[in-house]
Amino acid sequence: MIQGNTGRTVTNPSQAIRRSSHITIVSETFPPEINGVANTLRHLCQGMLQRGHSVTVVRPRQQHEAKGQVAHAGDQLFSAEHVVTGLPLPGYPDLRFGIAGARSLTRLWKRQRPDAVYVATQGPLGVAAVTAARRLGIPVSSGFHTNFHSYSQYYGAGFLEKLLCAYGRWFHNRTAITLVPTRKMQRTVADMGITPTGLWSRGVDCHRFSPHKRDEALRQQWGLKGSDRGVLYVGRLASEKNLQMAAACFERIRGLHPQTRFILVGDGPLRKQMEERHPDYIFCGTQRGEDLARHYASGDIFLFPSKTDTFGNVVTEAMASGLGVVAFDDAAASEHIRQEDNGMKASLTDDEGFVDNALRLADQPTLLNRIRAQARLDALELNWASQIEQFEQLVFNQPTKANDHALDNQSISFL
Repeated sequence: MIQGNTGRTVTNPSQAIRRSSHITIVSETFPPEINGVANTLRHLCQGMLQRGHSVTVVRPRQQHEAKGQVAHAGDQLFSAEHVVTGLPLPGYPDLRFGIAGARSLTRLWKRQRPDAVYVATQGPLGVAAVTAARRLGIPVSSGFHTNFHSYSQYYGAGFLEKLLCAYGRWFHNRTAITLVPTRKMQRTVADMGITPTGLWSRGVDCHRFSPHKRDEALRQQWGLKGSDRGVLYVGRLASEKNLQMAAACFERIRGLHPQTRFILVGDGPLRKQMEERHPDYIFCGTQRGEDLARHYASGDIFLFPSKTDTFGNVVTEAMASGLGVVAFDDAAASEHIRQEDNGMKASLTDDEGFVDNALRLADQPTLLNRIRAQARLDALELNWASQIEQFEQLVFNQPTKANDHALDNQSISFL
């Protein structure tokens, strides 16, 4: 049985999981897009298929995707998919949000009724999916994958944060359960008034991400020799990732260790600005698969300055790659990093502590090497198989959410 954040049981113990169930996963981002949500859904879909379930994906048409065609992401990720209209997300032209009516999804699911629906987006597509599932009496769960309400302060719209929180509460409370990746996030969403919640964490592929992928030729391209330190950042180059903190931290390190290099892997709206401001930084752009694994393993210190991520898969990928992770005590770091044992973390309000932690790793090779070895050992315990099983237990054991048409059709009064 699974316990919710209030301590009460949120599963139906009399409802057994069928070995061959049909789940529909609704998301506005999906492989081959590169971000934390798409990466999580890749592993989720693969795991559900391996456990004998049918998986249908509902997503928007991705950028540059020919109309009516399906772009597969290498391995088979679904049994079927339904592609809806996609429009560029303001400020993120490479990301799309989906447009679909609840009526069209209702018709689709009347023809091919899923046993459960999991909604991984709070956008218009997510609202339509929740409404359609409720109308048909299909158990519907949601995932709290993105702290959109926290992003507003990074885009000069902090005044919207309360409204976005209220919207998130309205959206998630229309589903049977909201899945969150960490215990800290479980407390956070409970404080927002979202209930019940279930804890569904993330695994890491320790076969792909490994210290054995270290590439000395790549390090030489970066200008690193021998014991020179490569400081690595992997992720979107966007305001909400707190990149100014990473740059300030690196400059402090370089002031004491001039041969250190800052390597940024990823792309995003801030890339051009950062390249102009810091022409000596190494911008590697988007990396995938084995190339991404080589970039991770060829670094030494990993900076994760974000204060808005719900999890941050890059933290566990860096641990698996044997890096010395420096992060704030939040998201994946709050769950998996132990200070001075397998990484370094500072409280969310302690920017100077973040920098001090990074400086200690740069100054103390023995500490850095010990932390890197322990990080790899701990990452080996974080497998996806157990997380897929936990997801299965949470999502397939949910009761049908009461179909309150008054709630479904009302305007959102707080807006």
